[in-house]
Amino acid sequence: MTVSNRSWRLRGAFIAAAASVVGVGLCAVPAQAHTPTWSVSCSEVTLDLTAYNAGVTNTVTVSVDGKDILPTEKFGSSISKTLPLGEHTKPLTVHLVVKAGDGDQFSKDDTKTAPVCATPPPSAPPVTQTPTEAPSSAAPAPSKAPSSAPSSPAAAAPVPSPSATAPSDLAETGSSSSTPLIAGAAAVVILAGGGIMFAARKRRSGQN
Repeated sequence: MTVSNRSWRLRGAFIAAAASVVGVGLCAVPAQAHTPTWSVSCSEVTLDLTAYNAGVTNTVTVSVDGKDILPTEKFGSSISKTLPLGEHTKPLTVHLVVKAGDGDQFSKDDTKTAPVCATPPPSAPPVTQTPTEAPSSAAPAPSKAPSSAPSSPAAAAPVPSPSATAPSDLAETGSSSSTPLIAGAAAVVILAGGGIMFAARKRRSGQN
């Protein structure tokens, strides 16, 4: 009976030791698996929290200069987010708080700085080049040469003035400036003829 009791005690002690080892190992696995990865750039915050205990409630909070850009949010085994940062002219203080539901030893409280994004130098205004006119390949149109053909007589002859070609008003009425002279000569001839006839008749009557 004494031997049997001792053997059972040894077996119980061995089982208890094995259970303790297994328990410690199980507790150590979550501790090694929690991965609170996060990064900060000038324009965004990236979260990648993985391998957390899904059987408990875990929370994460992100703030910038005291203002939450990610209010406290619950997650299970993992959470991944990209949080944009607004434009800023000075560095920003980014604060991350992760609370693990399976123990404070798995929680994380960290702070990083978001630098100012470098602005590219102002580009020079484009240079506007004045396009040069290319020489024209077409031959210039020949100028109109003066016509060597003689002009028509009607075009070449001077136009007579109305006073040189048109008859005067006296010619149109049948009289001219020489009409009085002609009339006077005719009267003299008639008178002379009448006197001659009168003298001849008188001579004839005297002879009879």
